Amino acid sequence: MPAIMTMLADHAARQLLDFSQKLDINLLDNVVNCLYHGEGAQQRMAQEVLTHLKEHPDAWTRVDTILEFSQNMNTKYYGLQILENVIKTRWKILPRNQCEGIKKYVVGLIIKTSSDPTCVEKEKVYIGKLNMILVQILKQEWPKHWPTFISDIVGASRTSESLCQNNMVILKLLSEEVFDFSSGQITQVKSKHLKDSMCNEFSQIFQLCQFVMENSQNAPLVHATLETLLRFLNWIPLGYIFETKLISTLIYKFLNVPMFRNVSLKCLTEIAGVSVSQYEEQFVTLFTLTMMQLKQALHYMLLVSEVEETEIFKICLEYWNHLAAELYRESPFSTSASPLLSGSQHFDVPPRRQLYLPMLFKVRLLMVSRMAKPEEVLVVENDQGEVVREFMKDTDSINLETLGKLMNTINLYLYKSILGWNSILGNVIMTEKLHNQVNGTEWSWKNLNTLCWAIGSISGAMHEEDEKRFLVTVIKDLLGLCEQKRGKDNKAIIASNIMYIVGQYPRFLRAHWKFLKTVVNKLFEFMHETHDGVQDMACDTFIKIAQKCRRHFVQVQVGEVMPFIDEILNNINTIICDLQPQQVHTFYEAVGYMIGAQTDQTVQEHLIEKYMLLPNQVWDSIIQQATKVSTVAHTCNPSTLGGEMVTKQPLIRSMRTVKRETLKLISGWVSRSNDPQMVAENFVPPLLDAVLIDYQRNVPAAREPEVLSTMAIIVNKLGGHITAEIPQIFDAVFECTLNMINKDFEEYPEHRTNFFLLLQAVNSHCFPAFLAIPPTQFKLVLDSIIWAFKHTMRNVADTGLQILFTLLQNVAQEEAAAQSFYQTYFCDILQHIFSVVTDTSHTAGKNLKPLKLETGFHHLGQAGLKLLTLSDLPASASQSEFAGEDTSDLFLEEREIALRQADEEKHKRQMSVPGIFNPHEIPEEMCD
Repeated sequence: MPAIMTMLADHAARQLLDFSQKLDINLLDNVVNCLYHGEGAQQRMAQEVLTHLKEHPDAWTRVDTILEFSQNMNTKYYGLQILENVIKTRWKILPRNQCEGIKKYVVGLIIKTSSDPTCVEKEKVYIGKLNMILVQILKQEWPKHWPTFISDIVGASRTSESLCQNNMVILKLLSEEVFDFSSGQITQVKSKHLKDSMCNEFSQIFQLCQFVMENSQNAPLVHATLETLLRFLNWIPLGYIFETKLISTLIYKFLNVPMFRNVSLKCLTEIAGVSVSQYEEQFVTLFTLTMMQLKQALHYMLLVSEVEETEIFKICLEYWNHLAAELYRESPFSTSASPLLSGSQHFDVPPRRQLYLPMLFKVRLLMVSRMAKPEEVLVVENDQGEVVREFMKDTDSINLETLGKLMNTINLYLYKSILGWNSILGNVIMTEKLHNQVNGTEWSWKNLNTLCWAIGSISGAMHEEDEKRFLVTVIKDLLGLCEQKRGKDNKAIIASNIMYIVGQYPRFLRAHWKFLKTVVNKLFEFMHETHDGVQDMACDTFIKIAQKCRRHFVQVQVGEVMPFIDEILNNINTIICDLQPQQVHTFYEAVGYMIGAQTDQTVQEHLIEKYMLLPNQVWDSIIQQATKVSTVAHTCNPSTLGGEMVTKQPLIRSMRTVKRETLKLISGWVSRSNDPQMVAENFVPPLLDAVLIDYQRNVPAAREPEVLSTMAIIVNKLGGHITAEIPQIFDAVFECTLNMINKDFEEYPEHRTNFFLLLQAVNSHCFPAFLAIPPTQFKLVLDSIIWAFKHTMRNVADTGLQILFTLLQNVAQEEAAAQSFYQTYFCDILQHIFSVVTDTSHTAGKNLKPLKLETGFHHLGQAGLKLLTLSDLPASASQSEFAGEDTSDLFLEEREIALRQADEEKHKRQMSVPGIFNPHEIPEEMCD
């Protein structure tokens, strides 16, 4: 079969390349079809045949036959490619009569094709290719060999509207080729000559454009004319713009027409970007007239924003966000003191805000009615109209929450920039809507949800006194609504909104203890509510309030006989009796934040005893039961008996989870301990006996990476107090872990990271232990460090380099061991550093590697270690040219720093807007 195909291909090639015979159009069509629709070898052979024909010096002589007789559009495109190629590469060597013949043929073909309106639309792409070929001819011929081109095309345009429309496209393409894309395509002298010719003859083109704009009723023609004019505006003489009726025509005739609106606005924008001083009055007129038209467009933007389609709504939100943010930043509004309290009766609204005020009131109403669900809200209405708990966030929910954050920002800017000058007036919208919920005129789950989410979105935007009045009214109405409505679903929706709002206003809660106490007691009531999601939200809201108001719970407040934390601990059994285990964990974490705020050590210890009383009782009971269960002895370490498959059994997985959580608890306790000597003497020895032997004896899959991280934390915290225990730790974890991770760069990633963190901790705090271990084990340590900085995981490689750097510094300070270390290991280390430095695929730690070399040759000083100086590089060579490849990875750290700085700048700008952040995203020290 392949032999037959090759023979057919050879036959086709010979026949098509034989210029003594008439061109077989059907054969050419078949070859082109094979190229576009064939497969494999057939397609490759068709490509070869067509390439040979295209490269033949006389191929262009057959283009007219191809374009006239072929019925295949792809074949016609192929013929035009041949013609374009000869114009670009061989035009100057063709005889003049042949150049003239090609030129006349192309012009005639364009006139013939574009004179028929139906043909223009049907063969749009084909005509576009013909136009490009004509422009390529013009770049060669005009103005020297075709001085009448401008007058010819303008004259022809007056004979037919469809021909005029295509001629506009040709003029636009010519303008782009001469003024926009000429750099690097033609010589500067040629480019200047073409530009001068275009400017000198532009009056004819402008008269044609003006004639079309004033007289034509053909919409596609007018649109093409405006598009062409847009390309002219950045180079035409300024008199055509400012001393004619062009600006007023664009504004009054075309800006209001939907089909022409975008291109007209682009033209006006291009005109506004011109920098000249003598036309200032015209610029003022341009701005005034354009803005009057655009102001009307705001009304349509508002109507579009009401469309129930997420993507359209998101686009509208981007605009409202930009506008509202800009209005706010022009004159920021302070929340430090209310103008009503300061006695001011006059609210100075900036003129630009006054202009937008009526529209933005309507936008804010829209925001309130369409506010998206915040991530804090867990009680939702599903597609069936049922009130349920949101268990897993799908893609739509995540997108909506992202949309919600944008809407929160817009709502805040609208409140502060447009309504903030009078926050009482600003709150009227929401208080009226809430009143309508209470009296039932607008009652629905959706209306209540969006209203409460909008109330939560403006936290921090009001003056404190205004916030107090507003929030007291809101919570009273919601609590009354909760009592008024019957049915668990209604109560669940109202409860979720109460919890969301109170969680959003920690500043108010901190300033009003009685209200805070009432809110917390209400949360305790909701913790007994069995409706899906209510208990979760109650616990989540409780922990947020505990984090932001923690000090208030451990102080004796006015009118109280004891701190509220004591009341909570006295009634803890009653509060948590209906909660699930995970909810109990959240509750305990919240109470832990409160106890952590107690500064009196004695009082704090007493609180902790009460706090842990119930868990300790449960724990004692579990331990007593465990001692009676004989099977524990058989299941304590089954992974060493049954191999790695046993680790996948549910019981073993649960046991491993307990082990991991226990190790995390130990790590947290050690890292926060204040007496390292006591911990090292009394706590560490039994811990090591229990943990290390278990780790060493287990099969690799059952070894917990938390063991390594716990050891690293202990070493970092206890420092020299644990140096004597390092050999025991290394005997248990070092070699067995190294055997797990040295086979490749992928397996056991957590073990990998934690192993090198442990090495780093020992190297930094217990270096004498390295000197005390046997040489064979030290060699293993050094090999593992070398393995680390050759690693493909960037964090591991960076850690390995940092360990080596610290190791070399530590060795230099140990005079007794330094010389032996250098004689044994120095050359080997140097060789590996150079192998990594010269490996272009290794980008991690590029800034640290010179430090390692400097440490190795510290007697030379920094000046002697310049491996590459500017004098070694050609003056004009960039780094990528010198290296001969992409060097972008070399600047990865710089890019990361630049991105961090940009994020920090953005964060600073946002911090200057009170209320822009969710109150729970603000650091604790900034809340007080």
